[in-house]
Amino acid sequence: MTENLLIELLTEELPPKSLDKLGNAFAASIADSLKNQALSTADTVVTAFASPRRLAVHLTAVPAQAPDQTVALRLMPVAVGLDAQGQPTPALQKKLAALGLGEITATALRRVQEGKAEMLFLEQNVTGILLAAGLQKAVDEAVRQLPVPKVMTYQLDDGWENVHFVRPVHGLVALHGQQIVPVRAFGFVAGRTTRGHRFEARQAILEIDHADHYAALLETEGAVIPGFSQRRHRIREGLEAAAGAVQLQCLNDEALLDEVTALVEHPNILMGTFPADFLEVPQECLISTMKINQKYFPLLDSDGKLTHHFLIVSNITPADPGQIISGNERVIRSRLADARFFFDHDRKRTLASRLPDLDRVIYHHQLGSQGERTRYVRALARIIGQLLGDSNLSAQADQAAMLAKADLLTDMVGEFPELQGIMGRYYARLEGMDETIAFAIEDHYKPRFAGDVLPRSMTGICVALADKLETLISLFSIGQLPTGDKDPYALRRHALGVIRILIEKDLPVGLDVLISRAADVLQDATIGDQGAGTNHARPVTPALVQQLQDFFYDRLAGSLRDQGYTVQEVDAVLNLRPSLLCEIPRRLAAVRAFAALPEAASLAAANKRVGNILKKSAFDATIGIDETCLQAPAEIALYRALSAIETDTRHAFQKGDYVTALQILAALKAPVDTFFDQVMVNDENEALRRNRLALLIALQVTMNRVADISRLAA
Repeated sequence: MTENLLIELLTEELPPKSLDKLGNAFAASIADSLKNQALSTADTVVTAFASPRRLAVHLTAVPAQAPDQTVALRLMPVAVGLDAQGQPTPALQKKLAALGLGEITATALRRVQEGKAEMLFLEQNVTGILLAAGLQKAVDEAVRQLPVPKVMTYQLDDGWENVHFVRPVHGLVALHGQQIVPVRAFGFVAGRTTRGHRFEARQAILEIDHADHYAALLETEGAVIPGFSQRRHRIREGLEAAAGAVQLQCLNDEALLDEVTALVEHPNILMGTFPADFLEVPQECLISTMKINQKYFPLLDSDGKLTHHFLIVSNITPADPGQIISGNERVIRSRLADARFFFDHDRKRTLASRLPDLDRVIYHHQLGSQGERTRYVRALARIIGQLLGDSNLSAQADQAAMLAKADLLTDMVGEFPELQGIMGRYYARLEGMDETIAFAIEDHYKPRFAGDVLPRSMTGICVALADKLETLISLFSIGQLPTGDKDPYALRRHALGVIRILIEKDLPVGLDVLISRAADVLQDATIGDQGAGTNHARPVTPALVQQLQDFFYDRLAGSLRDQGYTVQEVDAVLNLRPSLLCEIPRRLAAVRAFAALPEAASLAAANKRVGNILKKSAFDATIGIDETCLQAPAEIALYRALSAIETDTRHAFQKGDYVTALQILAALKAPVDTFFDQVMVNDENEALRRNRLALLIALQVTMNRVADISRLAA
C-alpha cells in the first residue's frame, strides 16, 4: 500500500539568488534516491517547495517498504571460481564468506558470457528496504549534494557537534500519509510540526496532520505560499494588476522577480512615488538603484520611459499600509539623491580628461593597465574600421575606442558597475559629441549576454570587435583559457559575441583576418607603452593563433547546434573552416536542401570513400588530369560528367548561390557509382593510378566547395 510523502527542512533565511535552484535540487535528490531504492513508482509525482525559510518536497505513491527483488551478484570468472569438476574453488568460497554467505552449491550459480570471459553470478532474493531507512539515506544524500556555493558552520543545541550547511536548520518534518517517518538530520528527529510566517501566521506552531495538507495549511494558517513557482506567479499577477490600475507597465526583469520571490513568503504589492524632478537623472541610474538596492519594480509609461511611480513587494499585509509606503518612499528619495549627486559630480570632468587615470587602473597583472589595453583596442579598432569601411569609419572607431573605458572612473559606474558604457554614452552626449560616438561607447560591450542586441552602428561594431578580440587573444597569450564550467573572464561569451556580430551583421571580413590583425597589433610593443610606463608584451605565436581559431569554431559549432542544426550539417560546413562567417547560414541552408535530394546519401558515401582513398595515397594534388590516360569507359564518363558541371558549380559558388552549387552535384550520382563499381583506382600501372587519383581530387574539390558532404554519410 502506498501513501504520499512529505519532507521539510525548516531553516533560517536562505540565500535568495539561489533559492529556486536549492529547492529543485533538494526535491530532485530525494526523488532520485527513493527511485533508486524502489521506494517510488512510475506514477510518483514530485512537487518541490522553496520559501525563504524552508526546503520541502512532496511525493505521491510512496510505499512503506520497497518490493522484494531478485539481484544477480557478480562474483568472478568461471575459470577462477569453479574447478575442473565444476565445484566451488577456495577462491569462490572465500569470496562468499566475505559477503556473509554460507556454503552454496554450483547449481545455485549462473554463468554469463561477457565478451571472451564467462562470469559467475549468484542470484539472491533481497528483502525490500523499509521507508524509514531508505528516506534516511535519501535525506543524507540530498543534504550532502545540495549545490551550496558557500556553507555556514554552526553548533548544534548539544553544544558539542558542529555542522556545515547553507543556513542553520530549526526543524525537520517527514510524514508518510499521517505517519511520522523517524529520520534524523541536523540534530533533529523528524516530526509533524513546522512554523509559518514570522509575523502573519495565525499561530506560532503549525501541526501537519497529513502529508497532503502541507501547502494548504501553510497558506491558510501560516500565511506562507510554500511553492516558489506559485509565489512567483502570484507576485507577477499582482505587479501587472497594480501597474494596470494606473495605466502604466511594470519593468520586466525576470532575475529581479526571482530574487523578490525568494525574499517574501506572503507577497503584498504596494505602490510608492518619488519626486518627479529626479527623472532628470538618466533613467538607467534610477532603475539600477531601485532594483539593486531596494528590490523595487519601476513603472514605465507607454513609451518605455521611467515614471515617478514604483512597486514594492512587501512581506507583510497590515491593515494600513501607509507607514510601509512612506518608509520606502523616504529610503528611495535618499538613494535617488545619491544617484543625482554622482551624476552631477561626474559631469564636472570630461571623459577625455579621465584617460590618463586609466594608466593607474590595473587590467591584469600580466597584461598591464586599462590605459595600455585601451591603446591596443584603439589600434585594432582603426584597422577593423579600414577593413569594413574607409578612413572616416576608422577615425570614428579610434575616437570611440579611446573613450570607451573612461566612464569606468566615474562615481556612477563605481557605484553601479552594470552601467558601464551606458553612462559613457550619456556623458559623451552631454559633452556634445556625435551620436555615433556616444552610442558606440555604450554598444562596444554588446552583446553582453545570450539574446542581447548587437551594436547599432558600424562604429560600435568596430569597437566591439576590437574590444572582444583583444580580450580573447591577450588572455589566451597568458594561458587564461576557460576550463570545464569555469570561465572567469567570460571568454566564451566574448567569442560568441564576435561570431554573432560577424554573422548577423553580414560582415564581409574573415575571422582569420581579424585574428591575424589582432595578433599583429598585440605584438607591437610601441602601441601599449607610448610613454606610459613599462609595456607588457603579448607573446602571440602561430600555435596560439591556431588555438584561438579552434576555440572560435568550437563555440560556433555549439551555437549552431543549439539553433537546431544537426551535428552532421554543422560538421559538413565547419569542417572546411569557412573564413567568412556571414556565409555560414547560407551554406547550412544549402546542405539541408542537398540532404533532402534522393542522390544525397549515395554522393555523401562516395565522397567519404574518395577522402579515404586520397588519405592513404601520397599523391601530389597539384598534378592535373591527363585526358589521354583515361581508358576505362566509367572513368571517361565520370570525367565528362565532372567537366560538364564544374563550371556551373564554380559560378554558382562564386555568386553565393550555394543551394544551386550543391544541387548540381546530383548529376554525378550515376557516373560516380559506375566508376567505383568498374574502375580500380590503385591500378598496378603507375600512370593510370596517378591519373585516377587526380580525377578523384578534382571530384572532391568540386563536391566540397560549399561543404564537406562526406560528413552527411551515415
